[in-house]
Amino acid sequence: MMMIPSLLPSNFMAPGDGAGNPAGSVVMILGFVAIFYFILIRPQQKQRKQHQEMVKNLKKGDNVVTAGGIIGTVIYLTDDRVTVKSGETRLEVERSKIGQVGVKI
Repeated sequence: MMMIPSLLPSNFMAPGDGAGNPAGSVVMILGFVAIFYFILIRPQQKQRKQHQEMVKNLKKGDNVVTAGGIIGTVIYLTDDRVTVKSGETRLEVERSKIGQVGVKI
């Protein structure tokens, strides 16, 4: 039987090597957490903060698009609701469901 020479160094998978260096594992886990934070969590928090600020600054007469795609003009505001006039129809929408402000009608 012919043996195929290994491409890996002979000490790569030494028997009885155990788990390796625990400090290296901790550093790797912290690296993954940092990557997830900067790629996923932080941008999402920033976007949510911008949306909350936009909704907070709504005023009567603003042109808006709702999350459902309805385009209209704000005609009345309360703490948690917005009345939007779209065509000849008036709709009451939650403030958080306003997707964009300042669109052209």
